[in-house]
Amino acid sequence: MSKRLTCSEVLDIIMQPDPSSELQDEILSSASDTTDSGESDPDLDVAPSSSSLDSTEGEEDSVDPGSGWIGKNGEVWYSTNMETTPFLQPARGVTPGPTRYAIARVQSVDSVFNLFFTEEMIDLIVSMTNLHGRRTMRNWTVVDSTDLHAYMGLLILAGVYKSRGKSTRCLWDDRSGRAIFRATMSLSRFHEISRALRFDDKLQRPARRRDDKLAPIRSLWEMWTHRLPLLFNPGKDVTVDEQLVPFKGRCSFRQYMPKKTAKYGLKIWVTADVATSYAWRCDIYLGKIGNAAEVGQGKRVAMEMTEGLQGVTVTCDNFFTTYSLAQELLRKKIALVGTIRKNKPELPPNLVQAKGRPALSSVFAFTKNTTAVSYVPKRGRNVLLISTRHREAVVMEGPKKKPEIIADYNRCKGGVDNLDKVCAITHLLLHASYSY
Repeated sequence: MSKRLTCSEVLDIIMQPDPSSELQDEILSSASDTTDSGESDPDLDVAPSSSSLDSTEGEEDSVDPGSGWIGKNGEVWYSTNMETTPFLQPARGVTPGPTRYAIARVQSVDSVFNLFFTEEMIDLIVSMTNLHGRRTMRNWTVVDSTDLHAYMGLLILAGVYKSRGKSTRCLWDDRSGRAIFRATMSLSRFHEISRALRFDDKLQRPARRRDDKLAPIRSLWEMWTHRLPLLFNPGKDVTVDEQLVPFKGRCSFRQYMPKKTAKYGLKIWVTADVATSYAWRCDIYLGKIGNAAEVGQGKRVAMEMTEGLQGVTVTCDNFFTTYSLAQELLRKKIALVGTIRKNKPELPPNLVQAKGRPALSSVFAFTKNTTAVSYVPKRGRNVLLISTRHREAVVMEGPKKKPEIIADYNRCKGGVDNLDKVCAITHLLLHASYSY
């Protein structure tokens, strides 16, 4: 501990014509002991104490409780990134693209199809379709794997020819139809298979359905979704989002989503690779359990849909994004970029406020490992995002002056939306399961 000097000793030192440097150092060190520097350990994500806040008033890095940089839940933010640690990209451990398992089994177009629809899956569909056909049709003709492959091939081909909305009779018409449809099977046979197509034993379904709303397609669904991560490793950017499969038939978990084009359908949670729109993981939303709404559903879904990933950046919208989700994902070595709702208690008032701010302006806030930005695209309206990958206040060049966080979010957010262009076969299976 430094030596404390009395007033008389200090005056004697000052009055000396040539004071020694040793005594001067004692004075300076004694004076410095009476104040707190306010500096904090950058590795500790904690708020400064009240004494620290009082003693550092006016300094750039200080945070006053009334300054607008503390959220309602007590989360402390800073106007600069002086307390923010640099982002280090975690190691992936895998090579993006098809897995070794998939590459070793691909020799032709047929082999690629068989990777996703295995022999086990085809056998299940064939056996359940024949079982239902015998029960419901007097002159049922047994379906084998060749018939089923032909049937599925025609469905895919109809999509290639952009035949959505057309009647099947048009596809088989002698004049306006396609010769390949007539050459593959008759129209009556196609209708016969469509009516009998099943993925489970319908007579045993009621008992299973009491515990599982997805009983009509559960076995096939799990076989198929289990294959998805085995065949492909996503790149450094993935998207977690919801997809609506259009459907207006009877279904206890059919959803109404007014912002979607179709509005009614079955909602699927999807983790998709941004570069290829590959559906790495899928899960069907089966509705509420009981009468109470689930609290924290977005966070739970995001955690489940990223299980097994590491060293990637997840992009999601404000349904999923919370500050606590960002921290949980960081512990799994996953970064997060996402829009966030203005009512989240962790956000500081200075970030939420948009009134009086000029258009195209940005306000940044920082914690130890997270950056938040409030961007005003037009006066009176702001957009909020947080990111654990971006650690600096970077604004892109251009007329709109968008922050880099928003530019990266816009680049990655469409990963799931692009799935609508390539997932017609999934729509077919869900329609067939719940239409009868």
